[in-house]
Amino acid sequence: MTPLQRLADALAALVSTTGPYAPGILFFATLVEYVFPPFPGDLLVVLGAWYAVEGAISWPLTFVSVTAGGLAGAWLDHRVGAALGRRLDARAARHGALSVQAQRLARFEASYRRWGGWLLVANRFLPGVRAFIFVGAGASRIPLRRVLLLGGLSAALWNAVLLAAGAFLAHNQEELIQLVHRYTRAAWVALGAGALLWALGIAWRRAARRRAAAAGEEEA
Repeated sequence: MTPLQRLADALAALVSTTGPYAPGILFFATLVEYVFPPFPGDLLVVLGAWYAVEGAISWPLTFVSVTAGGLAGAWLDHRVGAALGRRLDARAARHGALSVQAQRLARFEASYRRWGGWLLVANRFLPGVRAFIFVGAGASRIPLRRVLLLGGLSAALWNAVLLAAGAFLAHNQEELIQLVHRYTRAAWVALGAGALLWALGIAWRRAARRRAAAAGEEEA
């Protein structure tokens, strides 16, 4: 039995014995993923669909529980990011507005405010890095209302997809677990490839600037 299967069995036993408290367990479990990213929050969502098919929890309550848990985690991460951002701003101010640290921080905040909305909408579809997206939003001073709106939209869409998958495969819990595992693995591969391309792009631009600077010195 795989670790995911053991976890699924443990959660099934827990939900079956907690009765009316089961939605609270789903809420807390999805919140924990934003504090401890390795926690398999998506597995909890699809298992929630399985519980709903079995009649242990109602569909609307399952959806509300996992979505509210995600929003609570997003709020917490945003608060952490905002506190971190204030510390970074204070440190940059001590070094002066023209310092390397201040300029790097300004570029990061500008880029995040430009693309952060798309990241917030996509965050639930990106396992493992969701929490850091909200921390970055807080550090970049993206308003909490906007963060919760876009994060809530992302959570609602993703949870609807997972609950639908859970209902479709409710007759086969093992296949349900493997589906989550395969998606998570594929998402990590895609994220790794994207990070590699991003790093290569930065290296190429830096090399191009160095070549241009060297050419300018030779002409002078």
